[in-house]
Amino acid sequence: MTEARPVSPYGLHRVLEPAGVLPQQAQRLDPDPTPRADEVVVAVETLNLDAASYRQLREEHGTGEAVRAAVLAIVEARGKMQNPVTGSGGMLLGTVAAVGPDSPLGLKVGDRIATLVSLTLTPLRITDGLAGWDGEGEQVPCTGTAVLFGRSIAAVLPDDLPDGLALSVLDVCGAPALTDRVVRDAGEGASVCVFGGGGKSGSLSLVAARRAGAGRVVALVPTEREAEAVRAAGLADEVVIADARDPLAVAEAVGTPVDVTVVCVDVPGCEHGAVLATAQGGTVIFFSMATSFAAAALGAEGLAADVRMLIGNGYVPGHAEFALDLLRAEPGVRALFESRERQTA
Repeated sequence: MTEARPVSPYGLHRVLEPAGVLPQQAQRLDPDPTPRADEVVVAVETLNLDAASYRQLREEHGTGEAVRAAVLAIVEARGKMQNPVTGSGGMLLGTVAAVGPDSPLGLKVGDRIATLVSLTLTPLRITDGLAGWDGEGEQVPCTGTAVLFGRSIAAVLPDDLPDGLALSVLDVCGAPALTDRVVRDAGEGASVCVFGGGGKSGSLSLVAARRAGAGRVVALVPTEREAEAVRAAGLADEVVIADARDPLAVAEAVGTPVDVTVVCVDVPGCEHGAVLATAQGGTVIFFSMATSFAAAALGAEGLAADVRMLIGNGYVPGHAEFALDLLRAEPGVRALFESRERQTA
C-alpha cells in the first residue's frame, strides 16, 4: 500500500478514490496483497461473474476474447471487478494465503473458500492475464489475489460437492434464504411466483418457498425448454411461459395474483410484470442486479399497487448452509445445476 491508513473493518483504508466512500462505491481500490491486521488475503482460483454483468458484457463486446479483455481492463483500472454498466460483480473461489492477527473471520491459511461478498467491494489483482479463460461462461479461471475485510463474509468449501457446483450455489445463496423468510412471514398456504424459476437462484427459491409452506408455487420461465426442465425437476405446482419484460403477458400467464413474487431473472425491464403478478398487500423481492428500482417504485405507484418491495441484498444469517442443504436434499435442483454446469463447461 502507498500509505499506512487506519484499519477499518469496512475496508475504508483500501479506498483510493473518491475519499470517504465505502469500497463498493469507490472508483478505485488498493489491491496490494499485503494483509492489514484484520484482513485475509486469498489466492484466487476462480471468479464467478454475476449473471447480469456477464450478459451485459457479452451483449456489448460480442466475442469471448473481447469479454476477457474487458474484464481485465475493469480490474486493472478499478482494483476490483465492478461492471460499470450494471454496477455488479460476482464473487470468487480461492485458498486463504494469509490471515492478519486481528481477523475475526475464523479462517486459516490453506482453507479453500468462496467469498460471500461482492467483487464490487473486494480488492482484486489478476496476475495471469486470465490466460485460462476464453471469455465463455460466468466462471472464470484466474490467478491473482483478493482481500477480505473484518466485516467480509466467506464460506469454507464443502468436501462433498464439486467446487464448481458449490460455487454456483454459494453465488446465489441469499435468494432462497430470504425467500424462505418472506414466505414464512406471509403465512401457511401463501402463493408464490418465481420469475426465472429455471435458473440458479430461481430454482433454489422455488424449493425454499415450498419448504416454507407455500400453498401454490408458480415458476415463470421464458421458453418451453426451460419449462420442461422445471417440470421434470418437480419444483413447482405450475410452470408458465412468458417474457418477464412483458407485463400483460406475465399477468395473463400467472393468472390469480400471488402473495409473494421473487424476481431472479438477469435482464432489465421486469419490474412492472412483477408488480402486476403480485396481489394487493403482497410482497415483491427483487434479486436481479438488472432491476431499476426507480421503475419498480414509480411503476407500482402508477398501477395503484399496494405492494411491499424488497431488495434482495444477498445476506441472510446462515444463507450458505441453507442453500447447500437445499441442493443436497433436492435431486431436481441438483440436476438443474449440474445440467447448467455441463452446458457451460
